[in-house]
Amino acid sequence: MFFLQHSGFFPYCLFLMLVCNIQELNGFFVLRFDLVVVVCFLLTNYVLSYRCEIHTVSKKSVQHMDSLQHTIKRPVSFAGIGLHSGKIATLSILPGEENSGISFVRSDLPQAAPTPAFMDRIVDTRLATTIATEDAAMISTTEHLLAALFGMGIDNAVVELDGPEVPIMDGSAGPFVHVLKRVGRRRQNACKWMLKVKKEISFSEGDSFVKILPYEGFKVTCEIEFNHHLIRKQIFSSELTPQKFAQEIARARTFGFLDQVEKLRQSGLALGGSLENAVVIDDDCIVNAEGLRFADEFARHKALDVIGDLALLGFPLLGHVVTRKSGHGHHFSLMKQLAAQPERWDLIAYEEEGGNRVLEKVVLSTKEAGDKLLSYLLPPSIALAGQPCFA
Repeated sequence: MFFLQHSGFFPYCLFLMLVCNIQELNGFFVLRFDLVVVVCFLLTNYVLSYRCEIHTVSKKSVQHMDSLQHTIKRPVSFAGIGLHSGKIATLSILPGEENSGISFVRSDLPQAAPTPAFMDRIVDTRLATTIATEDAAMISTTEHLLAALFGMGIDNAVVELDGPEVPIMDGSAGPFVHVLKRVGRRRQNACKWMLKVKKEISFSEGDSFVKILPYEGFKVTCEIEFNHHLIRKQIFSSELTPQKFAQEIARARTFGFLDQVEKLRQSGLALGGSLENAVVIDDDCIVNAEGLRFADEFARHKALDVIGDLALLGFPLLGHVVTRKSGHGHHFSLMKQLAAQPERWDLIAYEEEGGNRVLEKVVLSTKEAGDKLLSYLLPPSIALAGQPCFA
């Protein structure tokens, strides 16, 4: 039954039957040898859970996608205060090797090993996303930096950090994107694997939800609603390309309410927050002298957060992410739902073949193979290292 579920298997069966009938006339030994070869071939395909499909998709939907991995051309550095810890930190982004993904290193700790930016490392989602090293060292507020790397098409990089929290910069991903655009990308020789959603995956809690719908590309639609006359209900939607990310999403800043600042600080949060790195909302006005960068900056920042959180899947996403009143915890719960339902997604690589035709190589599409990949066992850099793009 397993093989019959794979597209293209029936023609193989028909061909095998014809070959067997012809070879039977030539002697028993030749027939048995051919059968052994075919059985070995099928068993190999079963173990690898491998299949190839050819789809035709519109050129518009794939023209901004890369078929190969990229890293940055040279190291870059940033310094700033942590939004919640209030501690000054220096951060450096270094070029990464092929298939290494994004990893963090706490350079202030002796003998620190790289920690993959992967969902199984998430340990806290209160107002920010925090991952931990194998030695339980914290790396918090990762979402803006990861959104910048993901949004600008950086697949492999090493992030060195000399403290427990990524600098908040101006409260957005804008400073990271500005420098990443200036330094540029370097194309690598390894194929780019992408996580393509085939069926809806969702998580809901009360009146909040987040879901991923099938889509040829990556699109985000975020809805927020606050009982404040300066926000009310906002909806932002955009198809993600590096250009659109830089222009429409990257500069949207984190925000908070003035009457909640003291409560947050008593809880050990927002210790580094200021008008320099957040939009602060009072009862009647925006406290920041410059005002808002976008009329719907609040909803755009939610889009930034969800992009950065979902970067912890370890692969670029092909799907339409739709959220309503979601937070970091909801995004993490969605990733766990995705990991538990591998039959709803595929890992693919693609290459253009003459205009609009795209060859998609689908791997690890069975539940057993999916469990090995994303159910908190293997980060993608281990799971797919050395996998060829196309034979």
